Amino acid sequence: MSKAAAIDIAAVSKIYGTMTAVHAISLKIPAGSYCCLLGPSGCGKSTTLRMIAGHERISSGDIRLGNTVVTDLPPARRGTAMMFQSYALFPHLDVVDNVAFSLKMKGVAKEERRARALDLLKLVQMDTYADRRPAQLSGGQQQRVALARALITDPEALLLDEPLSALDPFLKVRVRAELKKLQNELGITFVHVTHSQEEAMALADLIVVMNEGRIEQAAHPRTIFERPATAFVARFMGDHNVISGRVADVRDGAVTVEVAGGGRFDALGRPPEGGQADIAVRTDRVRLGEAPVPGLGFTGIVTNVEYRGASVKLTASGAGIEDFTAIVGDGPFFARPVTVGEAVPFAWRAEDAIVLGRLGS
Repeated sequence: MSKAAAIDIAAVSKIYGTMTAVHAISLKIPAGSYCCLLGPSGCGKSTTLRMIAGHERISSGDIRLGNTVVTDLPPARRGTAMMFQSYALFPHLDVVDNVAFSLKMKGVAKEERRARALDLLKLVQMDTYADRRPAQLSGGQQQRVALARALITDPEALLLDEPLSALDPFLKVRVRAELKKLQNELGITFVHVTHSQEEAMALADLIVVMNEGRIEQAAHPRTIFERPATAFVARFMGDHNVISGRVADVRDGAVTVEVAGGGRFDALGRPPEGGQADIAVRTDRVRLGEAPVPGLGFTGIVTNVEYRGASVKLTASGAGIEDFTAIVGDGPFFARPVTVGEAVPFAWRAEDAIVLGRLGS
């Protein structure tokens, strides 16, 4: 079970009548990696996963799994296995027969298929439940059975469609750790669809952020966090403020952006074409109560204070910026607390503000 295949998506589109759900996306997923397709509802991530699996026909483009073009192959001949959001276990079969079902359909002898099923149940720590029916299992246990059932076909890539969405928050954290451990043990390629930024950051070697059927950015989680490629990625991941305005000055690898309310802000990078630019400021690098250097801060009115335990989230407006966020450690905050309605200086360093790109530019 150590085999793994790279997945190469080349200019793949999906069109339903007059609506384009996926716009000619291209993506290379390395063999043996854990890839998360991340984005809001309707962004095309599940459609992309189903096209990889063969459950959705491709309108144009090609998909290659390893050395094989699988574009026109049926799901059973692709070398992939899919775990659906609804586990769809057979209620009248016990756990071991649920896992062994696909081998039964292939004509594998009962003793052999049950032995193989028990090996996989042991892998997902469900062998002691082999004789139970699905109704006697918790949601997390059913998920493990569904995972074993997907793996029994010995796939080169496992495709997971929002596999943690039905679990409670505590169980989600536990199961995602088990998924990562399992992927490391098996060494096969995992492609996992999720709308949870936290889930993607915890699991993935490669995060693919999608929006309106297009790929906004595909990169390692740290790159996504540290260097969002577009305003959408910066906003969706939630760790950057986005300030939009017209380009007022360009010099020495830096850009000055002027917002409608009159504020002027500096950022590192080159401006996109068109005279407008978005800059991103890290929420956790914003400092309170410190007179800002021109272009690297402003004075805003605090509109919300949210205690989060180890940190405090503040929201403020000022200098033409709405809903600017600062994440402050609980120690520094409570040493000098601020309240809603208070005017507070917000400042940051030059290296914590970057110019964002624009999709297609």
